[in-house]
Amino acid sequence: MDADTAIWNIGTVCYDSLVMSTFRRSVRELGASFLLGGFLFGVCHAQRIPDKTVVLTLDDAVRSQIDFVAPLLESYGFKATFFFTHCWMDDQAHFMSWQDAAELNRRGFEIGNHTWTHSPFDEPANAAKLGDELQKVDDALAKAGVPKPISFAWPGDNFGPEAVEQLRKHGIELARRGMQPEVPYGEIEVGPLLDVKKNHPLLVPTTGDAYPGWTLDHFKKEVAGARDGKVVVLQFHGVPDTVHPWVNTPPEMFRQYMAYLHDNGYRVIAMRDLLPYFDLAHPPDDPLLSQRVTTARKK
Repeated sequence: MDADTAIWNIGTVCYDSLVMSTFRRSVRELGASFLLGGFLFGVCHAQRIPDKTVVLTLDDAVRSQIDFVAPLLESYGFKATFFFTHCWMDDQAHFMSWQDAAELNRRGFEIGNHTWTHSPFDEPANAAKLGDELQKVDDALAKAGVPKPISFAWPGDNFGPEAVEQLRKHGIELARRGMQPEVPYGEIEVGPLLDVKKNHPLLVPTTGDAYPGWTLDHFKKEVAGARDGKVVVLQFHGVPDTVHPWVNTPPEMFRQYMAYLHDNGYRVIAMRDLLPYFDLAHPPDDPLLSQRVTTARKK
Protein backbone atom coordinates (compact mmCIF):
# COMPACT_ATOMS: atom_id res chain seq x y z
CA MET A 1 0.00 0.00 0.00
CA ASP A 2 1.51 3.35 -1.02
CA ALA A 3 1.43 6.49 1.16
CA ASP A 4 -1.41 8.16 -0.77
CA THR A 5 -3.61 5.09 -0.40
CA ALA A 6 -2.87 4.86 3.31
CA ILE A 7 -3.78 8.50 3.88
CA TRP A 8 -6.97 8.07 1.87
CA ASN A 9 -8.00 5.04 3.92
CA ILE A 10 -7.44 6.86 7.21
CA GLY A 11 -9.23 9.90 5.83
CA THR A 12 -12.23 7.73 4.98
CA VAL A 13 -12.40 6.54 8.57
CA CYS A 14 -12.02 10.10 9.84
CA TYR A 15 -14.78 11.39 7.58
CA ASP A 16 -17.55 10.31 9.92
CA SER A 17 -16.66 13.00 12.42
CA LEU A 18 -19.44 12.17 14.87
CA VAL A 19 -18.03 8.67 15.32
CA MET A 20 -14.51 10.05 15.60
CA SER A 21 -15.58 12.63 18.16
CA THR A 22 -17.19 9.93 20.30
CA PHE A 23 -14.10 7.77 19.86
CA ARG A 24 -11.82 10.60 20.92
CA ARG A 25 -13.87 11.17 24.08
CA SER A 26 -13.64 7.47 24.92
CA VAL A 27 -9.89 7.51 24.41
CA ARG A 28 -9.60 10.52 26.71
CA GLU A 29 -11.23 8.49 29.45
CA LEU A 30 -8.41 5.98 29.05
CA GLY A 31 -5.85 8.75 29.34
CA ALA A 32 -4.39 8.20 25.87
CA SER A 33 -5.90 11.01 23.83
CA PHE A 34 -2.64 12.88 23.29
CA LEU A 35 -0.81 9.94 21.75
CA LEU A 36 -3.55 8.27 19.74
CA GLY A 37 -5.80 11.26 19.06
CA GLY A 38 -2.84 13.37 18.01
CA PHE A 39 -1.81 10.79 15.43
CA LEU A 40 -5.25 10.23 13.94
CA PHE A 41 -6.26 13.87 13.82
CA GLY A 42 -2.87 14.95 12.59
CA VAL A 43 -3.34 12.68 9.59
CA CYS A 44 -6.92 13.90 9.12
CA HIS A 45 -5.77 17.50 9.23
CA ALA A 46 -3.36 16.69 6.38
CA GLN A 47 -6.34 15.94 4.16
CA ARG A 48 -7.15 18.46 1.52
CA ILE A 49 -10.60 19.96 2.02
CA PRO A 50 -12.55 19.16 -1.15
CA ASP A 51 -13.56 22.06 -3.33
CA LYS A 52 -17.26 22.96 -3.21
CA THR A 53 -17.61 22.11 0.50
CA VAL A 54 -20.53 23.96 2.10
CA VAL A 55 -21.62 23.79 5.76
CA LEU A 56 -25.38 24.22 6.14
CA THR A 57 -26.75 25.50 9.46
CA LEU A 58 -30.25 26.51 10.58
CA ASP A 59 -30.97 28.46 13.76
CA ASP A 60 -33.73 28.94 16.35
CA ALA A 61 -35.71 25.68 15.93
CA VAL A 62 -38.27 27.20 13.57
CA ARG A 63 -41.03 24.69 12.75
CA SER A 64 -40.66 25.13 8.99
CA GLN A 65 -37.22 23.57 9.31
CA ILE A 66 -38.69 20.15 10.06
CA ASP A 67 -41.81 20.57 7.93
CA PHE A 68 -40.15 21.89 4.76
CA VAL A 69 -36.36 22.07 5.01
CA ALA A 70 -35.53 18.59 6.32
CA PRO A 71 -37.48 16.67 3.63
CA LEU A 72 -35.90 18.77 0.89
CA LEU A 73 -32.40 18.16 2.25
CA GLU A 74 -33.10 14.43 2.48
CA SER A 75 -34.17 14.36 -1.16
CA TYR A 76 -30.71 15.64 -2.11
CA GLY A 77 -28.73 13.65 0.45
CA PHE A 78 -27.57 16.86 2.14
CA LYS A 79 -26.46 17.10 5.75
CA ALA A 80 -27.10 20.04 8.08
CA THR A 81 -26.89 21.25 11.67
CA PHE A 82 -30.05 22.47 13.40
CA PHE A 83 -29.29 24.76 16.36
CA PHE A 84 -31.92 24.47 19.10
CA THR A 85 -32.88 27.04 21.72
CA HIS A 86 -35.76 26.96 24.19
CA CYS A 87 -36.36 30.69 23.74
CA TRP A 88 -39.45 30.50 21.50
CA MET A 89 -40.66 26.94 22.13
CA ASP A 90 -43.83 28.06 23.90
CA ASP A 91 -45.05 29.17 20.47
CA GLN A 92 -45.74 25.64 19.27
CA ALA A 93 -47.37 26.81 16.05
CA HIS A 94 -44.12 28.34 14.78
CA PHE A 95 -41.30 26.58 16.64
CA MET A 96 -40.15 23.03 17.24
CA SER A 97 -40.01 21.00 20.43
CA TRP A 98 -37.32 18.80 21.98
CA GLN A 99 -39.17 15.83 20.50
CA ASP A 100 -38.71 17.39 17.08
CA ALA A 101 -35.00 17.62 17.81
CA ALA A 102 -35.03 13.90 18.54
CA GLU A 103 -36.82 13.24 15.24
CA LEU A 104 -34.22 15.23 13.27
CA ASN A 105 -31.46 13.41 15.11
CA ARG A 106 -33.00 10.04 14.19
CA ARG A 107 -33.06 11.15 10.57
CA GLY A 108 -29.30 11.75 10.63
CA PHE A 109 -29.10 15.51 11.09
CA GLU A 110 -26.85 17.14 13.68
CA ILE A 111 -28.47 18.90 16.64
CA GLY A 112 -26.49 21.85 18.00
CA ASN A 113 -26.76 23.95 21.16
CA HIS A 114 -28.05 27.52 20.75
CA THR A 115 -28.51 28.27 24.51
CA TRP A 116 -31.68 28.30 26.59
CA THR A 117 -32.62 32.00 26.34
CA HIS A 118 -30.86 33.13 23.13
CA SER A 119 -29.26 35.99 25.09
CA PRO A 120 -26.09 37.84 24.03
CA PHE A 121 -22.99 36.48 25.75
CA ASP A 122 -20.39 39.04 24.72
CA GLU A 123 -20.16 40.72 28.16
CA PRO A 124 -18.51 39.01 31.18
CA ALA A 125 -21.65 39.13 33.37
CA ASN A 126 -23.71 37.19 30.83
CA ALA A 127 -20.81 34.94 29.89
CA ALA A 128 -20.78 33.67 33.47
CA LYS A 129 -24.30 32.28 32.88
CA LEU A 130 -23.46 30.54 29.61
CA GLY A 131 -22.40 27.24 31.16
CA ASP A 132 -25.73 26.85 32.93
CA GLU A 133 -27.65 27.63 29.74
CA LEU A 134 -25.66 25.09 27.76
CA GLN A 135 -26.37 22.46 30.40
CA LYS A 136 -30.11 23.16 30.40
CA VAL A 137 -30.23 22.54 26.65
CA ASP A 138 -28.11 19.40 27.02
CA ASP A 139 -30.45 18.08 29.73
CA ALA A 140 -33.58 18.75 27.67
CA LEU A 141 -32.05 17.04 24.65
CA ALA A 142 -30.90 14.08 26.76
CA LYS A 143 -34.44 13.54 28.02
CA ALA A 144 -35.53 13.33 24.37
CA GLY A 145 -32.74 10.89 23.56
CA VAL A 146 -30.43 13.30 21.73
CA PRO A 147 -26.67 13.09 22.38
CA LYS A 148 -24.86 16.02 23.98
CA PRO A 149 -24.10 18.54 21.21
CA ILE A 150 -20.52 19.24 20.20
CA SER A 151 -21.53 22.20 17.98
CA PHE A 152 -22.76 25.62 19.09
CA ALA A 153 -24.03 28.80 17.42
CA TRP A 154 -23.46 32.17 19.07
CA PRO A 155 -26.88 33.79 19.74
CA GLY A 156 -27.21 37.09 17.93
CA ASP A 157 -23.64 36.55 16.65
CA ASN A 158 -22.30 38.12 19.89
CA PHE A 159 -19.24 36.68 21.61
CA GLY A 160 -16.32 37.53 23.89
CA PRO A 161 -13.27 35.84 25.41
CA GLU A 162 -15.03 34.89 28.65
CA ALA A 163 -17.81 33.13 26.75
CA VAL A 164 -15.31 31.28 24.55
CA GLU A 165 -13.73 29.94 27.72
CA GLN A 166 -17.15 28.74 28.90
CA LEU A 167 -17.52 26.76 25.67
CA ARG A 168 -14.15 25.14 26.21
CA LYS A 169 -15.07 24.12 29.75
CA HIS A 170 -18.36 22.66 28.58
CA GLY A 171 -16.75 20.50 25.91
CA ILE A 172 -18.06 22.33 22.84
CA GLU A 173 -15.72 21.59 19.94
CA LEU A 174 -17.11 23.76 17.15
CA ALA A 175 -18.93 27.10 17.36
CA ARG A 176 -20.29 29.21 14.54
CA ARG A 177 -20.15 33.00 14.74
CA GLY A 178 -21.74 35.46 12.33
CA MET A 179 -20.22 37.45 9.48
CA GLN A 180 -19.20 40.09 12.02
CA PRO A 181 -16.91 41.90 12.50
CA GLU A 182 -15.91 41.61 8.82
CA VAL A 183 -19.39 42.43 7.46
CA PRO A 184 -21.99 44.52 9.36
CA TYR A 185 -25.17 42.71 10.32
CA GLY A 186 -27.95 43.13 7.79
CA GLU A 187 -25.70 43.86 4.82
CA ILE A 188 -26.21 41.66 1.77
CA GLU A 189 -22.55 40.93 1.16
CA VAL A 190 -20.38 37.85 0.96
CA GLY A 191 -18.89 37.21 4.38
CA PRO A 192 -15.62 35.55 5.41
CA LEU A 193 -14.75 32.05 4.27
CA LEU A 194 -13.70 29.43 6.80
CA ASP A 195 -9.96 28.85 6.75
CA VAL A 196 -9.11 26.05 9.19
CA LYS A 197 -5.52 27.29 9.36
CA LYS A 198 -6.59 30.77 10.51
CA ASN A 199 -10.04 30.53 12.15
CA HIS A 200 -10.36 28.99 15.61
CA PRO A 201 -12.89 26.10 15.74
CA LEU A 202 -14.91 28.02 18.37
CA LEU A 203 -15.15 31.02 16.03
CA VAL A 204 -16.14 29.49 12.70
CA PRO A 205 -17.23 32.43 10.51
CA THR A 206 -20.52 32.65 8.64
CA THR A 207 -19.98 33.28 4.93
CA GLY A 208 -23.63 33.93 4.22
CA ASP A 209 -26.40 34.90 6.66
CA ALA A 210 -29.60 34.52 4.63
CA TYR A 211 -31.85 37.57 4.41
CA PRO A 212 -35.14 38.09 2.54
CA GLY A 213 -33.32 40.22 -0.03
CA TRP A 214 -31.12 37.39 -1.25
CA THR A 215 -31.43 36.35 -4.88
CA LEU A 216 -30.18 33.26 -6.66
CA ASP A 217 -27.43 35.35 -8.27
CA HIS A 218 -26.28 36.51 -4.84
CA PHE A 219 -26.40 32.95 -3.51
CA LYS A 220 -24.10 31.86 -6.33
CA LYS A 221 -21.62 34.52 -5.19
CA GLU A 222 -21.90 33.26 -1.60
CA VAL A 223 -20.89 29.71 -2.46
CA ALA A 224 -18.37 30.48 -5.21
CA GLY A 225 -15.52 30.80 -2.71
CA ALA A 226 -15.67 27.14 -1.64
CA ARG A 227 -12.34 26.17 -3.17
CA ASP A 228 -8.60 26.08 -2.51
CA GLY A 229 -9.04 24.77 1.03
CA LYS A 230 -11.70 27.33 2.02
CA VAL A 231 -15.19 26.36 3.22
CA VAL A 232 -18.46 28.26 2.83
CA VAL A 233 -20.65 28.32 5.96
CA LEU A 234 -24.31 29.22 5.45
CA GLN A 235 -26.69 30.42 8.19
CA PHE A 236 -30.44 30.16 7.67
CA HIS A 237 -33.39 30.61 10.01
CA GLY A 238 -37.02 29.84 9.13
CA VAL A 239 -38.09 28.79 5.64
CA PRO A 240 -40.34 30.70 5.96
CA ASP A 241 -39.83 32.63 9.21
CA THR A 242 -42.97 34.64 9.94
CA VAL A 243 -42.03 35.46 13.55
CA HIS A 244 -38.63 36.88 12.61
CA PRO A 245 -39.24 38.30 9.12
CA TRP A 246 -35.83 40.03 8.90
CA VAL A 247 -34.24 36.57 8.54
CA ASN A 248 -37.07 35.00 6.54
CA THR A 249 -36.19 32.83 3.56
CA PRO A 250 -39.06 32.19 1.13
CA PRO A 251 -39.44 28.44 0.53
CA GLU A 252 -39.21 28.78 -3.24
CA MET A 253 -35.90 30.64 -2.94
CA PHE A 254 -34.51 28.01 -0.57
CA ARG A 255 -35.57 25.35 -3.04
CA GLN A 256 -33.62 27.17 -5.77
CA TYR A 257 -30.54 27.49 -3.54
CA MET A 258 -30.49 23.78 -2.73
CA ALA A 259 -31.12 22.79 -6.34
CA TYR A 260 -28.16 24.94 -7.41
CA LEU A 261 -25.90 23.22 -4.87
CA HIS A 262 -27.05 19.80 -5.98
CA ASP A 263 -26.91 20.44 -9.72
CA ASN A 264 -23.42 21.94 -9.49
CA GLY A 265 -21.81 19.22 -7.41
CA TYR A 266 -21.48 20.93 -4.04
CA ARG A 267 -20.79 18.81 -0.96
CA VAL A 268 -23.23 19.93 1.76
CA ILE A 269 -22.20 18.92 5.28
CA ALA A 270 -23.00 19.57 8.94
CA MET A 271 -20.81 21.46 11.40
CA ARG A 272 -19.55 18.25 12.99
CA ASP A 273 -18.17 17.12 9.63
CA LEU A 274 -15.55 19.88 9.91
CA LEU A 275 -13.76 18.14 12.79
CA PRO A 276 -11.32 16.09 10.68
CA TYR A 277 -10.00 19.27 9.04
CA PHE A 278 -9.05 21.09 12.25
CA ASP A 279 -5.87 20.33 14.15
CA LEU A 280 -7.67 20.46 17.50
CA ALA A 281 -4.48 19.79 19.43
CA HIS A 282 -2.94 22.93 17.93
CA PRO A 283 -5.79 25.30 16.95
CA PRO A 284 -5.03 28.54 15.11
CA ASP A 285 -4.14 31.64 17.10
CA ASP A 286 -7.23 33.49 15.92
CA PRO A 287 -6.99 37.23 16.82
CA LEU A 288 -10.76 37.30 17.46
CA LEU A 289 -10.27 35.09 20.53
CA SER A 290 -9.30 38.19 22.49
CA GLN A 291 -11.95 40.47 21.01
CA ARG A 292 -15.49 41.30 22.10
CA VAL A 293 -17.95 41.40 19.20
CA THR A 294 -21.35 42.95 19.80
CA THR A 295 -23.80 42.86 16.92
CA ALA A 296 -26.54 45.47 16.62
CA ARG A 297 -29.34 43.20 15.50
CA LYS A 298 -32.94 42.34 16.27
CA LYS A 299 -33.68 39.46 18.60
